[in-house]
Amino acid sequence: MKNKEIAQIFRDIADILEIKGANVFRIRAYQRASQNIEGLTRDVADYAQEGKLREIPGVGADLAARISEYIQSGRIEFYEKLKKSIPSGLLDLLNIPGIGPKTAKLLYQERGIKNVSGLNKAIAAGKLSGLEGIKEKTIENIKKGIEIYQSAKEKMTLAQAINLAQDFLEPLKKLPSVEKITAGGSLRRCKESVRDIDLLAVSGQPQKLISAFVKLPLVSQVLAHGPTKSAIRTASGTQVDLRVVERKSFGSALVYFTGSKNFNIKLRIIGQKFGLKVNEYGIFSATKRGGSANNFGGKYICGASEEEVFKRLGLAYIPPELREDNGEIELAKENKLPRLVEIKDLRGDLHIHSTWSDGGNTIAEMARAAQARGYAYIAITDHSQSLRVANGLSVADLKKKKAEIEKINRGMKDFRVFFAAEVDIDVNGNLDYSDSVLKEFDLVVAAVHSSFKLPQDKMTKRLIKACKNKYVNIIAHPTGRLFGVRQASEVNFKELFKVARETNTHMEVSSFFNRLDLNDLNCRLAKEMGVKVAINTDSHLVEHLAAMYLGVAVARRGWLEKSDVINTRPLQEFLKIIKK
Repeated sequence: MKNKEIAQIFRDIADILEIKGANVFRIRAYQRASQNIEGLTRDVADYAQEGKLREIPGVGADLAARISEYIQSGRIEFYEKLKKSIPSGLLDLLNIPGIGPKTAKLLYQERGIKNVSGLNKAIAAGKLSGLEGIKEKTIENIKKGIEIYQSAKEKMTLAQAINLAQDFLEPLKKLPSVEKITAGGSLRRCKESVRDIDLLAVSGQPQKLISAFVKLPLVSQVLAHGPTKSAIRTASGTQVDLRVVERKSFGSALVYFTGSKNFNIKLRIIGQKFGLKVNEYGIFSATKRGGSANNFGGKYICGASEEEVFKRLGLAYIPPELREDNGEIELAKENKLPRLVEIKDLRGDLHIHSTWSDGGNTIAEMARAAQARGYAYIAITDHSQSLRVANGLSVADLKKKKAEIEKINRGMKDFRVFFAAEVDIDVNGNLDYSDSVLKEFDLVVAAVHSSFKLPQDKMTKRLIKACKNKYVNIIAHPTGRLFGVRQASEVNFKELFKVARETNTHMEVSSFFNRLDLNDLNCRLAKEMGVKVAINTDSHLVEHLAAMYLGVAVARRGWLEKSDVINTRPLQEFLKIIKK
């Protein structure tokens, strides 16, 4: 898929244009197209082949031509020329969270800083002090941003990791010699960022499978090539490992290679208490009689499936998302694990944009696509008036939109479109529409879109004030983070959740690929404090609706059950829940 590459190029173009003082709407066009392309679940090349590039929000004739140019030639001439107009390392500075184009321009012009190495040296030498707008807190944020940038270079988002794993799994699954093949590691545990991909397979012809694996198109370098395991590196630098095991060891190997490390250590300790040896080859009696390293000389007991491994250790089956040694093993001993929410439990999506603001599909198109997914309702939450770069709606526009929704609802059976909005929360916690306007909505989703670096106490008060508005139902993407672009705002979630519970305000788990916000830890805290969540997609395209699985994965890692998620409820029950 070329999505990530093209999205990054468009993001770079937007940043360079901003450094050069270009028109803000031109800059925003590239930013918007970048985000929407990276959020696609289909290859952007498929859109080009079908002549549908301009159906992607933000992609007009000019940008469509540039996408086609990249697909055909692997480069964009406009981008290559633009890069030459600034120092080569300056783009790396722009990829550091906390450094925008204005700051990068200031660092270059005033201190001659043109790359990350130079920035590190300047910080160490104290050369940033005295620059206009650069305070001690700013320098600390830049340091944190450098750490995030360097970490992000080595890791992928969960969505990127899933897509990359599928690019390997799909062709390998088609091989006649493959009985089973799946992904393990942190990807299977659905961690929000993933460094490497671990694949595990059962095959009667392991050497044939390994040979096919190292010859796949995505392979840039073969790091290891053995009879039952191999490791490669992709052009982007990601390592992918493939291990082939016997059928009788598949379950135990899957447990082992899924992890986490602490979880596996705990299982081995439990095994020892039963007089057993637990490893990737299976569960064995612990008696040593000089056998091989694979069986410790003991008798093989089980290991073909994960279920029998857990059962033999006296545990209920533990879902991969929970395997972090955070209390799940103790609950599994008592068969008291939570019944985690599943994608099939979702009855609606409460954060969707349409062509009324910055979406790429009409309300009717989004409604039909959602109904086809088995949903009973959706909320069309176009942006509020102050967010002009996203075509925020005026009060006059709202009346027209409401009339359109009412007409659509009259024509649909067993489905409801909510008249809703994503309303901006200003720096003081005030909302972008007056209460007289807010009361007309079926549902109000409030969100921060600016001033993300407020001190924790001010950001928390800002969100709390929004919760106290009697018309606000949901706080969207509460920390505002964007992976590799923007750090999470500092929020005191204990204080926020206390008020949210009192005001019956719900928190969003955003499924959008580079948000996943709330994260898993805050999901679990919300559950413990009695705050319900809504798992939404923030869709700007029909295709984005498919990203719901990412939010569900986060919720599962946060121990959330069906009852913890408001949009798992049937329509009438849901209507009672959102009343404040």
